[in-house]
Amino acid sequence: MKNAFWAYWLILLGVFIVVIMLLVQSVTSNNQQDYFLIKELTEASMVDAVDYSYYRQYGEIKINKEKLIESFLRRFAENASLTSTYEIKFYDIYEAPPKVSVEVKGKSNTFTIVGEATDFDIVNRIDAIIEGNAIGENNK
Repeated sequence: MKNAFWAYWLILLGVFIVVIMLLVQSVTSNNQQDYFLIKELTEASMVDAVDYSYYRQYGEIKINKEKLIESFLRRFAENASLTSTYEIKFYDIYEAPPKVSVEVKGKSNTFTIVGEATDFDIVNRIDAIIEGNAIGENNK
């Protein structure tokens, strides 16, 4: 009888560990996916927002702020997880020289563990800069 109780406790401990691992895994893998998604979307949106007429005329790279935000939000809505709620903020959008700072807060589901509600809000911040040679510079 004594050995049977140890087996029950061992099974219960195993189930508890598996549940905790699933909760932690869902939060951390979503964070990593969100980070790389934001990084790639910021880069692609900045390339989409380059003002080529300004570049041809003055030889400097300049982005269009409204086009950048529109492109980023459209791409993010197409690729983001449907199970999370996101809050997106843009900081320091400079048109020339092009620099963008994006902050995305991922609000995950609320977990109830032993009567306590726990939620994880993960913040990802990305700073991106476009660099390039101006027209007329020697490429060495």
